[in-house]
Amino acid sequence: MPYHHILVAVDLTEECHPVMQRAQALALCSQAKLSLVHIVEPMAMAFGGDVPMDLSMLQQQQFDQARERLDSFAGTYPQLATEQRHLTYGQPRQEIHRLAEDQGCDLIVVGSHGRHGLALLLGSTANDVLHGAPCDVLAVRLKKS
Repeated sequence: MPYHHILVAVDLTEECHPVMQRAQALALCSQAKLSLVHIVEPMAMAFGGDVPMDLSMLQQQQFDQARERLDSFAGTYPQLATEQRHLTYGQPRQEIHRLAEDQGCDLIVVGSHGRHGLALLLGSTANDVLHGAPCDVLAVRLKKS
């Protein structure tokens, strides 16, 4: 059964290229539309939500830098139109699920380090995305750096 719309969730590290390349190959085989998403997490989440200062200016700078990095990353994939690039703000699992549903995606592709032990217990974005996803999820195994 071919896929029609594939959503690739990336963290914009160098490790994202194999994830994107796998998604591209699937899209080509299925003649599917390909979309890309990066999620900027709220800074307050990193500090447990208990921050005694206004982080809005830092958050905007982080968002602007993420936009530049996303455009640079996507620029290496010329077939990926600007309207197929999404930058959102929030909790990764929720935002990926929301976008996949809103865009009518039938496959989400994410990278996975295949963590074991304590890292597995603490969870990962790939594991998070898998649970409750509105469609199929492909976790592309990334090589350890």
